[in-house]
Amino acid sequence: MPTISFSHADLQTLLGRSASLPDIEAWLPLVKGELKDYLSSTGELRVELQDSNRPDLWCVEGIARQIRIALTNTPPVYPFWSTKGRIKRRVLVLPETESVRPYIAACGAVGYQVTEAGLTQLIQTQEKLAEIFGRKRQTVSIGIYRLSPLAFPLTYGLVKPTEVRFTPLGFSEKMTLEEILAVHPKGVEYGHILSGHEKFPLFWDKEGQILSFPPIINSRDIGEVRVGDTDLLLEVTGTDLRMVLLTLNILATNLADRGASIEPVDVVYPYATEVGTIVRTPFNIARPQRVRASEIERALGMALGTEAIEAALRSYGHHVKATRHTLSVTPPPYRDDLMHAVDVAEDVAISRGYDAFQPLMPTQFTVGALSQIEQLSDQIRTLMIGFGFQEIFSNILMARDELIERMRLTESEHEAVVEVANPLSLSYACLRSAILPCLLRVEATSPRAFYPHKLFEIGEVASPDPRAELGSETKTHLALLLASATANFSEIHAVLDVLLYYLLKTYRLEPIVHPSYLEGRVGQIVYEGQAIGVIGELHPEVLEAWQITMPIAAVELHCDKLISPA
Repeated sequence: MPTISFSHADLQTLLGRSASLPDIEAWLPLVKGELKDYLSSTGELRVELQDSNRPDLWCVEGIARQIRIALTNTPPVYPFWSTKGRIKRRVLVLPETESVRPYIAACGAVGYQVTEAGLTQLIQTQEKLAEIFGRKRQTVSIGIYRLSPLAFPLTYGLVKPTEVRFTPLGFSEKMTLEEILAVHPKGVEYGHILSGHEKFPLFWDKEGQILSFPPIINSRDIGEVRVGDTDLLLEVTGTDLRMVLLTLNILATNLADRGASIEPVDVVYPYATEVGTIVRTPFNIARPQRVRASEIERALGMALGTEAIEAALRSYGHHVKATRHTLSVTPPPYRDDLMHAVDVAEDVAISRGYDAFQPLMPTQFTVGALSQIEQLSDQIRTLMIGFGFQEIFSNILMARDELIERMRLTESEHEAVVEVANPLSLSYACLRSAILPCLLRVEATSPRAFYPHKLFEIGEVASPDPRAELGSETKTHLALLLASATANFSEIHAVLDVLLYYLLKTYRLEPIVHPSYLEGRVGQIVYEGQAIGVIGELHPEVLEAWQITMPIAAVELHCDKLISPA
């Protein structure tokens, strides 16, 4: 979850009132935040946000806005959402851009003189939105520029990597796009986003001044914002139009809260988008969510009535139209997280405060007990620790590269994994299909520890299963690993043998071929006629992919299959 830092004085300025630390801690539940630290010497606050669905709260402006709405019961009014009137500024999108990075949104922010605190927050918000919400700039990247030197209309298109030169931020010499990808730190870090394309995105003005090379780096001449600047241009590019529009809405609202006048820009597309070919940005993406009062009451477990629900939602910033039994709830334009009645119910609960709910004791008496698989897992843990192994606890979410590519499973029958539809980070893009990669990740960071290394973990994995109700199956696996200069099949086989002996399980091994293991040094573990796991010595290419220098012998066991049916 994102953690942000901001000035105590800056927060009070945005709130329009004084706020002691106890006040702030009492208000933070409104944004699902927790005060992690306060530096009295600098007045800096560090707040951890517990909501990944509301990027508008990943900044001091968003936190102050939500608290201010709750305290005053008055949502702010932003006139720049109006689509009436003529717009003097335009961005022209060239046709071939659709194949690389198709969407852009922009607006002006004038009349606000950038302060040191404001610039710090602008940079932090830009980084959080691009790195977390924008998946490390893949779906969203942000540019901020000085507005006064620009000549409109601006153009967003593609150019050849060696066709233009400009001075990027952090450098003093002009470079081609190709040179930026090879030399500039941001080019090295984010260049993979544009790999495979013959032409790259570029953003320039009527006179040919280059603003930026999205999503890599801004021009130093126009894209270096300093304290004291008064007129800014905000720009967002990306591959998902709705995310691009939401990101610009958040930035525009933040600067409006600091006193800027937001001037919309017309983006002219040569191809169709879901909101038309001429899109005035900032663009209000909010759509009403129709929900029955009874659904909210059922979700919260208490009778509130339509009027109380309406009042709670209004004091949280929503526009609400209510009838006797239903409500039409429209979130503010800087939010895009209402997908279900439960989302609306959550906002009602937060607005009212969780302390407003009366705790109820259970009306039925039940006796809890561990499931069979948990009893078996505890038994295995006790045995493995007794054998001298150290237990590891890992996250069930992993990177696809760790699960597939590093294990030599590409284009094999083991390649299928359960993937997260819209992960915040590629490091947590898949549910693990095996536990052994988790142990290898630990082993890769432990070369200085004395050998031999004996690691194990028992936990849940997930694998695709079209027959299952949700398309995947959750299983419990045990993985164990031996790493030393003499680690071999016989040594790990002895551990497996004594483990299953104490579990009173009779098994046999059958030779197989597996991409992750050395051929001739790998076997399939068979129990009661069904395969329950793999044992063997890891392939040198797997060790090299993990940058491990010691031989490793390992076992991965499907524990659920060790439980006999009742």
